[in-house]
Amino acid sequence: MDYEKLLKDVRNKKISIKKALNILKNLPFVNKGIVKIDTHRNLRKGVCEIVFGENKSIEDLKKIVKEYEKLQEDCIITRLDKEKAEILKKEFKKGFYYEKARIFALLFKRRRKKGKILILTAGTADIPVAEEAKVICEILGNKVDTIYDVGVAGIHRLFHYYHRLRKARVIIVIAGMEGALASIVGGLTDKPVIAVPTSIGYGANFSGLAPLLTMLNTCAPGVCVVNINNGFGAGYLAHLINNL
Repeated sequence: MDYEKLLKDVRNKKISIKKALNILKNLPFVNKGIVKIDTHRNLRKGVCEIVFGENKSIEDLKKIVKEYEKLQEDCIITRLDKEKAEILKKEFKKGFYYEKARIFALLFKRRRKKGKILILTAGTADIPVAEEAKVICEILGNKVDTIYDVGVAGIHRLFHYYHRLRKARVIIVIAGMEGALASIVGGLTDKPVIAVPTSIGYGANFSGLAPLLTMLNTCAPGVCVVNINNGFGAGYLAHLINNL
């Protein structure tokens, strides 16, 4: 819902005060029992509702998307498996599923792309997390560049793309194993670096704990760290920085 447009329409007598009140009474949320739909999110945060889809029933997901469809408000669902996504696509014809990123999106607003967010991965096994970050960044209206498979086992690969690091406004670095790539990138650039540890690695990787600790202990200033496999969180934060 574009609340600024709504107020202008009331002022210009395009819609009645009664109709406007009817729309606004949904603020700040719609109570659907177990599900509480936050209709105030975009106005409060500047970013539409983003729902964590894993472990939610398809019935609850339908309720959520239906409310946002009524409001003509964007709705994004992360960590959604293909089976549930296909059901939502049949129900909501304007919905789109990004399979690699496991994201379902029902979008009503076109956003002008701006800035540039660069996403790097240490290996190809980290790409699913990178795709989650990439799709979030793109949906929210950012230009995105990706460079995959430039980890420290062959660091010369990263140096080949140094000119692209310099053009970015924000850099997301996604790495498993020991997670050293974020520190190296942090030492090479004057841009903010968002580090994402992944659960990819052998036994002593401890399902992502080893790279998480490496990234938290980096001696390169300007690196912040999100949780293990949290591509969504990295993409969201990169969007906020890029739009300052």
